[in-house]
Amino acid sequence: MRSHPDVQSSFRKELYDWRPWMTRAVVLAFAVLSGLTVVLFTWLSERAQDLFHELAAWQWWSPLIWTPLCTAAIVWLTRKFAPGAAGSGIPQVMAALTPGVGAPVRHFFVSLRLTVAKMVLTAWGLLGGLSLGREGPSVQIAAGVMHSARRWLPQNSGVSDQSLLVAGGAAGIAAAFNTPLGGIMFAIEELTRRPEQRNTGLIMAAIVLGGLMAVSVYGNGNYFGVIRVNPVSWSLFWPGLLVAVCCGLAGGLFARLLVVSLSGLGKDRFSSWRRRYPVRFAAVCGLAVAVIGVVSLGATFGSGTTTTRAILEGASHESSVLYMPLKFLATWLTAWAGVPAGIFAPSLAIGGGLGHDIAVLMAHPDRTTLIALGMVGFLAAVTQAPMTAFIIVMEMVDGHALVLTLMACALVASGISRLISAPLYASLADLQLLRLPEADRPARDTSGPPSRFGPS
Repeated sequence: MRSHPDVQSSFRKELYDWRPWMTRAVVLAFAVLSGLTVVLFTWLSERAQDLFHELAAWQWWSPLIWTPLCTAAIVWLTRKFAPGAAGSGIPQVMAALTPGVGAPVRHFFVSLRLTVAKMVLTAWGLLGGLSLGREGPSVQIAAGVMHSARRWLPQNSGVSDQSLLVAGGAAGIAAAFNTPLGGIMFAIEELTRRPEQRNTGLIMAAIVLGGLMAVSVYGNGNYFGVIRVNPVSWSLFWPGLLVAVCCGLAGGLFARLLVVSLSGLGKDRFSSWRRRYPVRFAAVCGLAVAVIGVVSLGATFGSGTTTTRAILEGASHESSVLYMPLKFLATWLTAWAGVPAGIFAPSLAIGGGLGHDIAVLMAHPDRTTLIALGMVGFLAAVTQAPMTAFIIVMEMVDGHALVLTLMACALVASGISRLISAPLYASLADLQLLRLPEADRPARDTSGPPSRFGPS
């Protein structure tokens, strides 16, 4: 039988040892700072997107010039000054958390310098009209701020660099989506790899506190409002199953396209051109995104949040049958161009469009529920993180009445995606590790499956 702690000695240790209090103060202060940084990034991104829409409203053809110029400039600056800022940002944090990656080389993946670069370049991408989200970049941004707390912690504080990275990355998701539970699940399902990183109450407090910064500034509103759902009945079974299967297939294909195209190892003409002339390739991708945006009457520009919110609110005219495939292409081309860009919000938009199309096809009266299922299904299929996907969507739309339905859809879609594609973020984290000098790369686990990208 375990003995009870000595109350007097416990109080004495808590009151007279300054190091635990210093550790708590530093971690929570940087949690606040990381949350406020994401709030600033959110404001900057939304303002950039608004300015682009003003430009597009001025002359319909202006994105055909502006978007490719912005894309080329962003890729040139990223490759020259901040290569670690390219892409989503989640793979960088996962790479920094990889066992064997030492403190001297973590600046390749997270730092205050990369935080600033990520904020500016991602917002510039939205100013250019590219199809990208700010939620994935928020992970790297907040992780960079949180990781910088290590220099202020007392010795033997018990808080590791890995714990700070996990707390910062999860706080980024919590603050970006206003979903504290989603941030915690994201930390458990995507970022943590070792059990000892999962049981720190201080880290959980840091995640929640980072998310509260967004609430304090923007209020406690839901990301996509509050959906009105009918009572779940058996009439939803076949349409819901169709949504889950289609999302699993489409999301798996999307993840596989991203892994193959971003690996740069393809032998096709486009991959070869991307390797030789990355800035020119980015300009062509930007032009293609602009053409798609013009054809869709502006629906595919930006993150897709506005369109998703509109179809959730019942404005079905905002979404045509072409929206989903066009948004799919625009998001893939944006990522392939090599700009700093997240895929969370575009994935929700693509999934919402797919759910809407199936609701129209089957003439189902409860379109809102099928749209929400499409959102969670496609996000779960792309990320292969079903628990994170269902909690994020549930919190964003206040869909507590659909808990079991959303969970089932996420599990089915994620399971189908696993048959089509390797895990997206883990694969891209492998690519990030190839940026390290040979001597600093972690040893490969030869007992597991072979590397997805062959010898480096």
